[in-house]
Amino acid sequence: MTDRLPYIDALKAVGAQLIVLHHLAFYGPMTDWTHRLLPGLVEWLSQDARMAVQMFLVVAGFLAARSLAPQGTLRTPAPLALLWQRYARVALPYLASLLVAMVCTEVARFWMTHDSLPGRPDLWQFVTHALLVHTLLDVDSLSAGVWYVAIDFQLYALLLGLLWLLGRAGREPFARPMVLLVVLMVVVASLFHFNLDADWDSWALYFFGAYGLGVLAWWGSDPADGGRGLRLWSLVVLLCLLALAVEWRTRIALALLVALTLVWSRRSGWLHTWPRSAALAYLGRISYSVFLLNFPVALVVNAWFTRHAPQDPVVQTLGVLLAWLACNLLGALFHHAVEVRLGRLGQLRRPPAAAGGSAGA
Repeated sequence: MTDRLPYIDALKAVGAQLIVLHHLAFYGPMTDWTHRLLPGLVEWLSQDARMAVQMFLVVAGFLAARSLAPQGTLRTPAPLALLWQRYARVALPYLASLLVAMVCTEVARFWMTHDSLPGRPDLWQFVTHALLVHTLLDVDSLSAGVWYVAIDFQLYALLLGLLWLLGRAGREPFARPMVLLVVLMVVVASLFHFNLDADWDSWALYFFGAYGLGVLAWWGSDPADGGRGLRLWSLVVLLCLLALAVEWRTRIALALLVALTLVWSRRSGWLHTWPRSAALAYLGRISYSVFLLNFPVALVVNAWFTRHAPQDPVVQTLGVLLAWLACNLLGALFHHAVEVRLGRLGQLRRPPAAAGGSAGA
């Protein structure tokens, strides 16, 4: 499935911009000066805007279900080939962005000394990033936000593995209900246990509550299924509310809200038609590249303004705006020159099903 979904593109576009602004506000140092002008906005961006990740998680689960098992059962007989295709599509641009990040870090180090600068990398650090296990091994990140790429791949692999195992075990007409039940059980396990313990935040199970809501949003939003999807989602909402009663988590409430809008948008038909905005559609298409490249680009702009620009709140705030613009422009360039070209490698010997959309793809 290659057709674009305008509402998904809009969610990606908004989420990516919030993450860019969050990194600018959280890591400074330009926004340390901006804080004097707009303290409330900078504090919100530095602390709360990162919850845009929940939008990415839900959207990623929604697109994975759409691609892997639109009717609830796995469409491909070659899951390992599909997993490689996913890796090539997501990880190859990510590795290219890490090379850019390492160069940008050294350029920034020449102009400033700041605790936002990553340490000098070694081979082991790069290898763990390439294998997407750096979060599991507690290896320092080479760039901000790259933990998400590893988690996204874990979540995709977990869903793919569940679908494959259940496909081998299940027989029609029980296969689809079994898949729905097991995925719902994993969502419940995440919401009521794993997501309550920050020690699990390097593992897919911590995030599967939000990701699984996206998966269930696709399966429960088919307009042709009568009332079955709505009954499923009544149960999902009840379970989420119970989980929030056990411990309130704004990030889970946001994930539930996003999932509900996806259910409604598909059932009502405007998933494919709204919003009609070329700008949002384009920002959605380049969102993964913007996400990958924003920190190193912002780091260089921060360093240059720290070294050469007046230490004045207005001037430094102009630097923040310049960094935001540069993240988008260079992210767009990276998308066309790198992400699209490397992504084609994952389409060689394409298996019977698509690889599913990443949060930024």
